[in-house]
Amino acid sequence: MDIKLVAKNPNAYHNYEIKDTIEVGIELTGTEIKSVRNGKINLKDSYSIIKNGEVFAYGIHISPYEFGNIYNKDPLRTRKLLLHRSEINKLIGLVKQQGFSLIPISVYFKGKNLKLSLGIGKGKKLYDKREDLKKKDAEMFIKRHYSKN
Repeated sequence: MDIKLVAKNPNAYHNYEIKDTIEVGIELTGTEIKSVRNGKINLKDSYSIIKNGEVFAYGIHISPYEFGNIYNKDPLRTRKLLLHRSEINKLIGLVKQQGFSLIPISVYFKGKNLKLSLGIGKGKKLYDKREDLKKKDAEMFIKRHYSKN
């Protein structure tokens, strides 16, 4: 199947320790999907919440379609995520009992369908983020100075 990446969340792996990911559908209107096809989507401050047995995404910014008219929707509106009931029940258990968060990681087209990669993880503390940066810097230093050219 043909996969085309549209957008990534730049802060997802920096702010959260992602344990698992799940592929979900996202409910959009016609002008929103046209805008996404043009790459006008931003996941930077997005998050997901389970409400009344349904999963919703907040903070996904989809710019209004430039050729749309009255059919354009609010760019930051709440969007429903499409999952099976068993997947939602599994997520409810993880979020309520173990304190995990649901974070949108990336948006991509799988064939003609738009999919969202939803990460299941815990928030990192400040010292965890510093440790990750130290490891990354050390790896870059080793690569730069000790790799064969």
